[in-house]
Amino acid sequence: MTKVVLPELGEGIEKATVSYWFLKAGDHVNEKEDLVELATDKATFNLPSPCSGVISEVLFQEGDAVNIGQVLATIDETQ
Repeated sequence: MTKVVLPELGEGIEKATVSYWFLKAGDHVNEKEDLVELATDKATFNLPSPCSGVISEVLFQEGDAVNIGQVLATIDETQ
């Protein structure tokens, strides 16, 4: 099981808001495919999937604030 974690964003940014999920739990995702769109007070960016597999769980919904280091979703690489 691979955890999708909100990475360091630099410049003192401590959190981001989930804008849009491109996929949902149960969907297959390919490595480096856009998984989620996130927004900070300075920028909007897409976070790619760290691996290929099936999205097991989405832990934050659109509109939720996520802190650096928190797990956004999990991906099952065995499927």
